[in-house]
Amino acid sequence: NGEGFVLEAVVSTQSTGDEVDKISMRSKETHVRDVSGEGVQQALLKLLEGTLVTIPERLIPSRKLRAEPVQVDTTNILFIASGAFAGIEKIVRGRKVKRSLGFGSPISEEIAVLDNKMDKDNFEKQLKINDSFLQDIDAEDLVNYGIIPEFVGRMPLCVSLMSLDKEALVTILTQPKNSILSQYKYLFTLDDCELVFTDDSLDAVAELAIKKRTGARGLRSILENILMATMYEVPGSDIAEVTITRAVVEGTGKPILKTRTKQQDEIQAAAVNI
Repeated sequence: NGEGFVLEAVVSTQSTGDEVDKISMRSKETHVRDVSGEGVQQALLKLLEGTLVTIPERLIPSRKLRAEPVQVDTTNILFIASGAFAGIEKIVRGRKVKRSLGFGSPISEEIAVLDNKMDKDNFEKQLKINDSFLQDIDAEDLVNYGIIPEFVGRMPLCVSLMSLDKEALVTILTQPKNSILSQYKYLFTLDDCELVFTDDSLDAVAELAIKKRTGARGLRSILENILMATMYEVPGSDIAEVTITRAVVEGTGKPILKTRTKQQDEIQAAAVNI
């Protein structure tokens, strides 16, 4: 501008790498070639610290046009690495909780709940205890899990996410624009039928997903099992509304079916003709 200042545009972007826990190193005791562990992590170090990467021509979709290799500068790229890291809470627990052996040795209530794996009713409580351990995760735990120290050092921030509770699972069922519940409701509207879930039935679905330890991925299969028989019964029938209650989800009751009257059918047919 007129005052002689020069503004330089900084191009920045972000890149998210999922399933990072799958490239953890294998145990040194196993005599198996580590093809996806330390070697991959070493190769990613230069990308994280910022370098000029050349993408080979064979990886470019327009290789038929003999395009020139593309160079990408990773200096201004924000890398976000994520993963499930299944079992890392045991490493954190082993660092924070010191066990003692012998008769009469003290055992904390949290450890007793975690050790009782056969009791499925305590699973939600176990998730909360594991979440409390994950809040104290540090670089040492990641290294013990199998991530090399150089890789951990280039990721200065470590954030743990809380497990999905009942309220979160109900939100997943109902709130998204293309939620699972809205998809099933649309399927029933194709047969001029309204699908209704009571509030306590949604809570029961979420509780069942927690009890089965399937999480959000298991919600669709639960709804499929609940609605399977009804979806075969509604087409070609005079059923106008299907109501799902908690008893239906728990397997102790049947859906409440409301049929349309002949007068309603005539009014609907007249509206279609108009």
